[in-house]
Amino acid sequence: MRNKYILLSLAFALVVPVYAQKQKSAANSEQRQDEMRKTVEYLASQELGGRYPGTRGDTLASEYITSQLRSLKLKPIVKGKKKKGFYHDFTYGKTEQRTTHNIMAVLPGKDQQLKNEYIVIGSHYDHLGMGGKGSGSRRPDTLGVHPGADDNASGDAVVLQLARHFKKAGSPRSIIFAFFGAEEQGLVGSKLFLDWMKKADGRRVNLPADKGGIVAMVNLDMVGRMRGHAMSVSGTGTSSQFKAMVERVGEETGVHVSCIPDGYGPSDQASFVAQDIPVLFLTTGGHMEYHTPADVPSTLNYEGMQQTLDFSKLLISQLAAMPQTPDYINVPSTQSMKHAKFKVTLGLMPDVMGASSTPGLRADIVVAGKPAHTAGIRSGDIIQEIDGKPVKDINEYMERLAELKAGTTIPVKVLRGEETITFQVHLTPPVR
Repeated sequence: MRNKYILLSLAFALVVPVYAQKQKSAANSEQRQDEMRKTVEYLASQELGGRYPGTRGDTLASEYITSQLRSLKLKPIVKGKKKKGFYHDFTYGKTEQRTTHNIMAVLPGKDQQLKNEYIVIGSHYDHLGMGGKGSGSRRPDTLGVHPGADDNASGDAVVLQLARHFKKAGSPRSIIFAFFGAEEQGLVGSKLFLDWMKKADGRRVNLPADKGGIVAMVNLDMVGRMRGHAMSVSGTGTSSQFKAMVERVGEETGVHVSCIPDGYGPSDQASFVAQDIPVLFLTTGGHMEYHTPADVPSTLNYEGMQQTLDFSKLLISQLAAMPQTPDYINVPSTQSMKHAKFKVTLGLMPDVMGASSTPGLRADIVVAGKPAHTAGIRSGDIIQEIDGKPVKDINEYMERLAELKAGTTIPVKVLRGEETITFQVHLTPPVR
């Protein structure tokens, strides 16, 4: 009996610390989610008016982000300027000039050999303002605040948490936490930042002497709508060690990762890969509220954002501790639909993450009034054939589109639930 009591006591002594640790971890997770929710709710509030560059909302957003960085006691990019030191100001536009800024802070690395190499952790904080024609809104005839909760208050919220984490944990390499302006206007902020870096004066800024000191860039854009623990990571082929690293981190964090080799795509990492800097672009994909007034904070999956945060922390930790500088591999673009010149459109947004376990390519969004919707295809259908040719992924989907001509009618076979259906789709040219 005495031995049994001792064993029970030992077992209790072992279980209690584990239970306490789990409780503490759960409490920390809830706190992080609450902090991310508050960030999203402010940046995507009606008061900020959609954060269009050069507006009052843009200024309020930048002041909020700067206050968060200052509270962490991170270094500003410009030496000797207490308030404006976190700002890289720039003016852009030909017919209508606007002045806005990138917002950046620096965390010096701890390793004597690696601290002179910098990793940029970025997201963009601007959005479409009130929308309207030519704004990029998917409802150009409806003027109203485009809050941009997922695009990209979600990325900003995660990057602020990453700054908080690495300020406490430290990093072997130095890290630049960057919030880019005017991304929606053509990646303006990130492009001008890299141009500025070529002329950077080490006596005035807490940055490497030129862009050559930046060895990798991790970009988070639209990471607030995780479904089925799935995430797309582009750029996994831009360095020889990236794909294995990303897949390993996915396994450890329970994230189902879809790897896309090239780093091109409609977000700020494209500016860096164009300068021969290896990149990783994290996103949880599109949805019906994308670039509309309906992209509001209540639609976000904050538990999914926590999983994105956990994935990002581990990924960046491993990237920052790589003993060798990441090599760069030039991977031609294969998946940037925004820049592709097709003669037709189906009017749908495909699942770029490859989250479906069923063969084919899922139509995440089918736009009402467009050819696919008119024919009867609906969001969630899995496209298996276009014009009699198989479609297994985004690359084959784009190949099929490139072969088609406007004015023709072609069969599109989809899987809906357990039923296979073939629709006749009349093709129209894309709106330019």
